[in-house]
Amino acid sequence: MIEPPGIQQGSLVTSLGRMVYYTNSGELWQLTDELESERPKLVFLHGFGGGSSAYEWSKVYPAFASDYQILAPDLIGWGRSEHPERNYRPEDYVAIIIEFLEKICGEPTPVIASSLTAAFTIRAAIERPDLFKLLILTTPAGLSDFGENYTQSFFAQLIATPILDRLLYSVGVATAGGIQNFLENRQFANSSLVYPEIVQAYLKSAQQPRGDYAALAFVRGDLCFDLANYVPQLATPTAILWGRKSQFTGPEIGQRLADLNPGAIKVFQVLEDVGLTPQLELPAVTIGLIRKYLKLLSA
Repeated sequence: MIEPPGIQQGSLVTSLGRMVYYTNSGELWQLTDELESERPKLVFLHGFGGGSSAYEWSKVYPAFASDYQILAPDLIGWGRSEHPERNYRPEDYVAIIIEFLEKICGEPTPVIASSLTAAFTIRAAIERPDLFKLLILTTPAGLSDFGENYTQSFFAQLIATPILDRLLYSVGVATAGGIQNFLENRQFANSSLVYPEIVQAYLKSAQQPRGDYAALAFVRGDLCFDLANYVPQLATPTAILWGRKSQFTGPEIGQRLADLNPGAIKVFQVLEDVGLTPQLELPAVTIGLIRKYLKLLSA
């Protein structure tokens, strides 16, 4: 919800509504016509949580703007994209990732994705391997992996209560205090790295009209699934980054997932003293690792 300099907003009509995306089409990043036509595309997909949006990658993707055409969408139900009133399911996001790549890229493209969206991206790459050149994923988890059932947790059961769910969202999530508390205590390993701009960006997204539909589907567990059932089918070259202090799913689960398919998952890298989103907590390190793995997986 806060764009870096030289980043402009575009949009795409999808089967679920209009999707907004951010790209380096501004004058700051323009090349000559000949070089512009040769610039490959690079896609960044944000994860889910109260107030999520493409802002999650905004401290990382400008580092690639001189070499790639950056494409960072707000997924349907999040950020500035449309928020249809629907019962969101994993298949919705698998389909919308495929649709975005078909319409905007149209060729095998490197995709960088985070958390639950990264898990959806694995499923999309299995379904349409022709659209994916490589994957770089931070904490890809279906949140019900290896038979765990997130929907049986106390908080998921609480949020599943009608009327109470939207009340809890409006007073406990879509407020500056609620956003800051979640970022400091659940998303980041180092709470001192949560600064006002991050809170403001998440809050703007969380307060969008009908922003509670996708967020509550996530919190209730409607979007969770067992990623272990899909990883063995993956053929796209993949690197995985995992924060040691990720509170939703620890690196032990990540290593088990990676071990299911060492042929495709070439790298599993644990980052010490990092939480769920290294792209916000340690953006410079994340940039360096993405550069490394773009070269490694393209070789």
